[in-house]
Amino acid sequence: MERLSIFDIYKIGVGPSSSHTLGPWNAATQFAAALWGKDIDHLQVHLYGSLSKTGRGHATDVAVQLGLEGHDPVIIDTQEIPAIIERILREERLEVNKNDITFSPKQDIIFHGHSLPGHPNTLTFKAFYKDELIEEHTYYSLGGGFIEQEGVSQTDIRQAWLPFPIDEGSELLDYTNTHDCRISDIVWANELRFRNFRSFKSRMDGIFRAMLDCVYRGVTTEGILPGGLNVRRRAYKLNQELLKGAAFSNRDEWLALVMKSSRDFVTVNKWVSCFALAVNEENAALGRVVTSPTNGAAGVIPAVILYMYCFCDCNTLDHVERFLLASGEVGCLFKKGATISAAMGGCQAEIGVSSAMAAAGLTEVLGGSPKQALMAAEIAMEHHLGLTCDPIGGLVQVPCIERNTMGAIKAITATNLALSGDPDDCKVNFDVVVKTMWDTAQDMNHKYKETSEGGLAFNLPVVLPNC
Repeated sequence: MERLSIFDIYKIGVGPSSSHTLGPWNAATQFAAALWGKDIDHLQVHLYGSLSKTGRGHATDVAVQLGLEGHDPVIIDTQEIPAIIERILREERLEVNKNDITFSPKQDIIFHGHSLPGHPNTLTFKAFYKDELIEEHTYYSLGGGFIEQEGVSQTDIRQAWLPFPIDEGSELLDYTNTHDCRISDIVWANELRFRNFRSFKSRMDGIFRAMLDCVYRGVTTEGILPGGLNVRRRAYKLNQELLKGAAFSNRDEWLALVMKSSRDFVTVNKWVSCFALAVNEENAALGRVVTSPTNGAAGVIPAVILYMYCFCDCNTLDHVERFLLASGEVGCLFKKGATISAAMGGCQAEIGVSSAMAAAGLTEVLGGSPKQALMAAEIAMEHHLGLTCDPIGGLVQVPCIERNTMGAIKAITATNLALSGDPDDCKVNFDVVVKTMWDTAQDMNHKYKETSEGGLAFNLPVVLPNC
């Protein structure tokens, strides 16, 4: 299997979807790079399957335009996105590799109603010169921002030599048992094969700060989310209620107030929900988030990290790093053994995986053994099996935003159960639940896989302004 870094799971990007926004954005960037030095005067983008059915609600059309123009999702000023898209629409031009190309978003982004056999998230780019097809590439968006180009062998991609190659949970436990260490120690050793110490520390710090910034923006922003469903933000009001009107002027002051909050069950429960709501409201508004492992599930990990940081007396960067190392490896194992794409496996592949990741990370930091950490991950996923993806109106809002609060609470519960239990008494182990999730994904009806054709989306049909 391919060798994955935890930074393949934790990536900074723009909402609302890693598979429908970040993946197509990356594909568009890659296609634009393939056009360097070639004479072209016109472009088309063809979207298929889930990318077509929920692409407008997931801003796929926006993402491909930004990618073709070379904007970087990690550093773009998200406040400028509406103006960029409005300019392209008004001028019917794209700037690709410093060249003006004819492009009408209304006519040249084509939403096909059917799927292609290769993958449910497929998009094709076509470049022309004087009506002659010059270049054509097809990509699959695999979830979590991962992409694969059709016809390009994946055999040699990401095949790094690692001291501890891991494809299953049992292998991870063997390493920790042999070396009498924690999961994070094994993953740390592997990560240093991908990048040096300084680069690792810098990226880890960047991920944590991006999560904190996202939560802070979410709790300090009120109003109605874009897209036409008229969902009102709730994190702002909940934050004000919990702080009882206490004033703050920046993120650090806000965080200090949160850490002084009461630790009674109701208050802590509300804070966990507030953190998760804040992230996914930002995600729905095309804000900057960290895929964890996807955008739609981006609120679970920050919510549980902040629970750990603010209410468990685990508030050092070492605690954060160990959490992200252990949780990131669990995300890698689910990607290798199952899927992290809702279009492939329903929401169990997104919220379910993020909850399992968070449970493993929290258990690791709170002193659980490696067996208990994977036990916690198993418990969290076991109780997300079969969870469907049925976004109303194709927007990553209902039920997606609230589901992040549920995933975070389940992760904390799974941790508490694992810490008080004996892994040797478990009837279901981690590898079995990974396989079961994949089996369930394959058996699940396609309408429950991010198509908005089943479940809540079917029973509460809406016609949005951009559809």
